[in-house]
Amino acid sequence: MEVLRPERIGDAQSLSSLPSSPLSFPPSSGLLSKGQIESFLYPDKEELPDDVEMSIWDHLEELRQRVFFSAGAVGACMVVCFSFVKDLVRILEAPVYSQGVRFLQLSPGEYFFTTLKVAGYAGLLLGSPVILYEIIAFVVPGLTRSERRFLGPIVFGSSILFYVGLLFSYAVLTPAALNFFVNYSEGVVESIWSIDQYFEFVLVLMFSTGLAFQVPVIQLLLGQTGLVTGEQMLAVWKYVVVGAVTAAAVLTPSTDPLTQLLLAGPLMGLYLGGAAMVKALEKNKNEVT
Repeated sequence: MEVLRPERIGDAQSLSSLPSSPLSFPPSSGLLSKGQIESFLYPDKEELPDDVEMSIWDHLEELRQRVFFSAGAVGACMVVCFSFVKDLVRILEAPVYSQGVRFLQLSPGEYFFTTLKVAGYAGLLLGSPVILYEIIAFVVPGLTRSERRFLGPIVFGSSILFYVGLLFSYAVLTPAALNFFVNYSEGVVESIWSIDQYFEFVLVLMFSTGLAFQVPVIQLLLGQTGLVTGEQMLAVWKYVVVGAVTAAAVLTPSTDPLTQLLLAGPLMGLYLGGAAMVKALEKNKNEVT
């Protein structure tokens, strides 16, 4: 795909001509400086690839084709997963099945619609590489040469972190949350759960954890584009602690504090690790230059 990019934002007036703000912020305040915004919106001419112009309708047509192809790939994966859906159901029931928990359907067709949901999530998971590729192919022509160089490692790291988040949720978060509920009700009520509500709980927890593990990827994107420095990320660690606990409370469908703490801990670790990585890359870049 070819596209004209004389500047990141049209022919607008450069930010350097704007009057200076009477307020000044220290570099560690976590706020963006005018220079950082300007370097992102107006990259150097030599950083812009030599492409030609495409009209807005050409862009929309290409976007339509890529969305259609992605939807077709995900749909095909869903059909394949539906043929093995009973095996997938048994795998997702494993965290509590050994503790005597049994499942039932409370209405006609509940299990059928639950299997459709499981196949849908699994198909989306298997088809995500195709979706990711189509997004990259559409976005790459709009990036500068330096941004293209770190796109591959970031995409690879994002995929790895997402699957690690799924495994962490399945192996640690889900058993911890379900064991809490089973042990809490032991000797009082018998654990016979709705199959639909159980899978809603497990699937939402797994996918939300996978998305939450994308924090370092977002940090690297912000750091490589120069919008935020590693020092600024580390300076707001107190707010990160509050944000991680809040995000864990929102992302986890359960209300027990154990599950929320088990998710908040890795989130804080991922953030601090991402900030340290951004700072190390900045140091290496300064040494090279």
